Amino acid sequence: MKRIIAIILGIVTLSSCESFLDTEHYSKKNTGNFPINATDAEQMITGIYSTFSTAIADAAHTHFYTAELASDDRFGGGGENDRDMHGLDHLMNTQPNRFLSFWRARYQGIFRANTAIATLDNVTEWETETQRNQLLGEAHFLRAIFYFELSQLFGEVPLVIVPEAENLPKAPAAETYGQIAYDLQQAISLLPAVPYTQTVAGHATRWAAQALAARVFLFYTGYYGQTTLPVAGGGELDNAQIVNWLNDCIANSGHGLVDDFRNLWPYTNEYTAADYEYVKDNGLKWVGDGNKETVFAIKFGTLVDWGDQYKLGYSNQYVLHFGLRSNNGQAGTFPFGQGWGAGPVNTALWSQWRQAEPTDIRRTASIIDVDNDLEDYIYGADAQMEETGFWQKKYIPVTAYDDGNLLPSYAILKDAAPTDMQLAHTQDHVLIRFADVLLMHSELTQTAEGLTKVRARAGLTAVAYSLEALKRERRWELAFEGLRYFDLMRWHDAADALAAQEGVAIKNKGIDTQMRGFGGGYRARYEATGGFWPIPQNEIALSDGVLVQNAGWGTPADEFPGW
Repeated sequence: MKRIIAIILGIVTLSSCESFLDTEHYSKKNTGNFPINATDAEQMITGIYSTFSTAIADAAHTHFYTAELASDDRFGGGGENDRDMHGLDHLMNTQPNRFLSFWRARYQGIFRANTAIATLDNVTEWETETQRNQLLGEAHFLRAIFYFELSQLFGEVPLVIVPEAENLPKAPAAETYGQIAYDLQQAISLLPAVPYTQTVAGHATRWAAQALAARVFLFYTGYYGQTTLPVAGGGELDNAQIVNWLNDCIANSGHGLVDDFRNLWPYTNEYTAADYEYVKDNGLKWVGDGNKETVFAIKFGTLVDWGDQYKLGYSNQYVLHFGLRSNNGQAGTFPFGQGWGAGPVNTALWSQWRQAEPTDIRRTASIIDVDNDLEDYIYGADAQMEETGFWQKKYIPVTAYDDGNLLPSYAILKDAAPTDMQLAHTQDHVLIRFADVLLMHSELTQTAEGLTKVRARAGLTAVAYSLEALKRERRWELAFEGLRYFDLMRWHDAADALAAQEGVAIKNKGIDTQMRGFGGGYRARYEATGGFWPIPQNEIALSDGVLVQNAGWGTPADEFPGW
C-alpha cells in the first residue's frame, strides 16, 4: 500500500501534514484503507481546512498580510527592527525564505485536497449522496482558493493536482487559472443550492464558490489582458457565465447587507459598547461573526498554545499584528488594544475619502483618527515607524472592561478566550463579503445596481455607473480587507498608486519625516516585479534548478536596506 506523506513538489516533507495522517488517531492509515466511511471523509476535509491556521500562525508572511501592507492605503509600520513589515510596504525582500511558511502551508493544503479528490470515492458508506457531493465540493473549492492565493502572490507557480511527489517547474498562468476555474466549476455543481443558514459556518458553499469565481475572473482577465477564463480540460468561462453565477448568489443564497456597516466590526460588541461613546451615540450593535454578509470566512477558537506553532493559528494573529504598539493599547486608546503596530493608514486615504464623500459614515467606521478619536495616544511608542496618526478599525484588538479592569480583548468575556493580549483574538477573518459580490456584479455588468445598494447602506446617494466610480466604491467599502493591492494590479493602476506614497508625511520613532521609496522607488520596484513576490529560496535550491526565481528578485539590489 502506498503510504500518504505530505510532500511539497516531491521535495520537502511536511511533518505537520505527515502527522495528520500518521498520528495515533490515524495510525496505519493509507490510501488503501482510508477513507472508508463518512467520518473518515469529514476528518480528511477538516485536515484541509486546518492548513488555514497553519499559515496564519506565521501571519506576517501570508497573502492577506502582504496585500495589506503592500497596498497604497497602508504603510509597513512596526518598530525600527521590524524590517519584514517595512520590506512589504516597499516591495523589497528581507530574507531569502520570506514566504516559506506560507508556500508550504498552501501546498500542504493542496496536497490534502488532491488526496481527498482522488480518494473520496473509495468511501462506500455515505449517509447520502448530498454528503458526498458536499465534501468533494469543499475539496475542489479549497484547492481553488489555495492556488488562487499562490498565483496572486507569486504569479506563475508549480501546478500539482495529484497526491504524488513531483518536482515541477512553474506552470503558465493560463494553465493554473484553468485549473482554478475547473475546481470552482466543480464546486458550484457539487455544493448544494441551499440558503447559507443551512450550511456550516466556516465551510465552503455554492455561494462562496460563485463569488470566488468572479474574483478569479476579474483578476485573471484584468491583469493578463484576457476576455475569458480558460477551464482545464476544455472550454472557458466568459463574463455572461460569471454574471449568471453572481445572479444566483444574490437571489438565492440568503446573504445580504447588514443594516449598518458599522455593526460588521467587533468594536460595536456588547462588552465594549457600554464604555465606547462612538457606539452608544450611534446606537450600534455588533451582528457578530457568521452574519448574513459573510460569504466565506476563516474561523478561530480558544485552543491556542504558544508551545505549538500550529495551534497559534487558532487565534486571529492578524488582529494582534495590527494592534497599537505598547505604551498605547491601554486605557488612553480604549477600545483599541495593543499589538505589533503593523499597517498605519496612509493619510492620503483619509483626506481623499473625506474630500470625495464627506458624509460617508464608513470613513470614521473604518479608520481611527488618533488626534480626535482617542483620549491619550502616544506618538513614537515603542519606536513606532511609518506612523501617520491613522489606524484601521476592522482587524485590531478591541478591549473591554470587566468590573473596572481593562481586558485585552472582548473575546475573553464573549468566548472565554485566554487572558493574553497576544492570543485572545477569535474574530472571524472574512475572505468574501456580500458587499464585494454586489460590487463585482456592478463591475461585470457595468450597471449601478449593486453599487447603489452598497452606497445606500452607507447613507449615500446613487451615482451613475462608471469604472472610476466603481474603483472609488471598492476602495471605501472594502478598505483593509486584503483586496486593494490586487485591485490595483488588475486595473493596471498599481505603479501610479504606489508611487504616490512617496512624500506623505510620517513619523519615525516620533520624529517627523516623509515616506520615501527604496531600491529605485515604488514605481521601479513594481515595474521590476509586476507586483509579484519572491519564491522561497529553499524551494528553488531543493528543486535542483527546475524552479526559477521570479523577475525582480534574487539580487542584493532587491533587499530592503532599512531606514
